Amino acid sequence: MVACGPPPAPCRAALSLSSTERQASEPLPAATPVAPVAPRTQAPPSAHPSADVTVVDPALVKRAVKAAALGNAMEWFDFGVYSYIAVTLGKVFFPSGNPTAQLLSTFGAFAAAFLIRPLGGMVFGPLGDRIGRQKILALTMIMMAAGTFAIGLIPSYASIGVGAPVLLLLARLVQGFSTGGEYAGASTFIAEYAPDKKRGFLGSWLEFGTLAGYIGGAGLVTLMTALLSSDDLLSWGWRIPFLIAGPMGLIGLYLRMKLEETPAFAAELAKAQKDERSRPKVRLREMVTGQWKALLLCMGLVLVFNVTDYMLLSYMPSYLTSELKYDETHGLLVVLAVMALMMCVQPFAGALTDRVGRRPVIAAGCAGFLLLSVPALLLIRQGSLWAIALGMAALGLLLVCFTASMPSTLPALFPTKVRYGSLSIGFNISVSVFGGTTPLVVTALIGATGNMMMPAYYMMAAAVVGGIAVWFMTESAGKPLPGSPPAVER
Repeated sequence: MVACGPPPAPCRAALSLSSTERQASEPLPAATPVAPVAPRTQAPPSAHPSADVTVVDPALVKRAVKAAALGNAMEWFDFGVYSYIAVTLGKVFFPSGNPTAQLLSTFGAFAAAFLIRPLGGMVFGPLGDRIGRQKILALTMIMMAAGTFAIGLIPSYASIGVGAPVLLLLARLVQGFSTGGEYAGASTFIAEYAPDKKRGFLGSWLEFGTLAGYIGGAGLVTLMTALLSSDDLLSWGWRIPFLIAGPMGLIGLYLRMKLEETPAFAAELAKAQKDERSRPKVRLREMVTGQWKALLLCMGLVLVFNVTDYMLLSYMPSYLTSELKYDETHGLLVVLAVMALMMCVQPFAGALTDRVGRRPVIAAGCAGFLLLSVPALLLIRQGSLWAIALGMAALGLLLVCFTASMPSTLPALFPTKVRYGSLSIGFNISVSVFGGTTPLVVTALIGATGNMMMPAYYMMAAAVVGGIAVWFMTESAGKPLPGSPPAVER
C-alpha cells in the first residue's frame, strides 16, 4: 500500500517539525520545545508555514491500516454469512410456515442489531476521545467476535422453542452494540495516521477489508451450499461460518493491541496533561450540539452510502432467491464476482479521491444511482446470467464511489477533540435508521405493494439525499484534519 522504511528508534508515530525554526541561522523561539521528546504546541491547519507538521512513519501507517481493516473485515464477515444464509436461518430460528414471514423475522433480527448501534456509539465514541482510539478498537473487536461466535452455539427453534430467536436477538444486540464504535473508530484511526495527500488511498483499504470480509463470509456460505445437502446445511452446516469468528477475533485483537495511539490523539493527551488534566475533557453535548451541522452532513452521506451498500451486498442475494426465484448458487456466485470486481477497483478509486477530490467522486456516485438504478434492476429482473451480472456490476461500480471516499471524508467533518464521538453518533444513527433496516423495509414494501422495482426507487431516494449532502460539504482532499497540523510522510 505504501513504501515502508525502517521504523526509527525509538519508534515514534509523529515528530514535531518547523521549517523556519529548524534553520541553524535562526534562534528557536522561547515557546518552542527544544527537544523533540518535549510536548509540542499544535497550530491550526491554516497557520503560518512555520507551524508544526506531523511526520508519519510509513511502517506505522501500514500496521494501522491493516489492523483497522481487519476489524471491518470481521464485522462484514458476519454480515456476509448472515445475509447469504438468511433463508436457512429463518427455518432454524423461527416457526415453520410462511417463508416470507420467516425471512422477515430473520431480517428483523438483523435490523435489531442496528437499532442499538447508536447506544454503542454514544458509549464507545466519547470513550475513544477520552482514553484513546486503540483501546476502544481492541474492545470492540473482541465483542464482535464473541457475539458472532455465540450465534453458532445457539440451539434451533425445534430444540428450545422461543428461546432460540431470543438468544439470536441477544447475540445480535451484542454485535450491534460493539459495532457502534467500530467503523467510526477504524476510519478515525486510519485518517489520523495517514498523510494528508494519501488519506483517500489509505482510507479506501478500510472498505477493501469490508469487501474481503464479506467475500470470505459469503464465499464460505456459497461453498457450503454447493457441497452440503439441504438437510445437512439446516441441521449443522450453518453453524460453521459463525464459529470461525472466534479465532479471527483473537488474531484481530492481537494486531490491535500492538498498535500505538494516533499522533492526533497523542497530541490531545499531551495538551490535557499540560493543562493538569489526566485525560481530554469531552462532553456528549459538545459532540452533538456543538457539531450539529457536521452531524447532519455526516448522516446524509452515510444514508446514501449504507442504503446502497446494504441493498447490494445484504439484500440482493435474498432478492434473487426469494423474490425472483433465481437459482440460489448462481445468484450467490454473481454477487461474489461483483464484490471481487469492487475490491480490484477500490484502491484506485481511493487514490482518485486524493487527485480530484472527495466531492466529485461522491457526487458521481449519487448521480449514477439516481439515473441507473431502474435500468440496472430491470436488467437483473430479466433473469439471464449475463443480464444479472451486468446490472449488479453497474451497481457495484457506483457503490465504489462511496466505499472509496467515505473513510477519508467522514472523519474530516469533525475536529480531533470530538472526532471519534461525533462520528460514532452521526454514523450509527444514520446506519440504524436507514442502512441496516434496508432489507427489512424493502422486503416489506414489496410485500405490501407487489412492486418488484422497490429496490431501485429506494436507492434513488437515497441518492437525492446524498446529493444534497455533497452540495453543502466542503472539500477535504489534501488538507489537514480539523484540529490537527499538516501531516506528511517521512
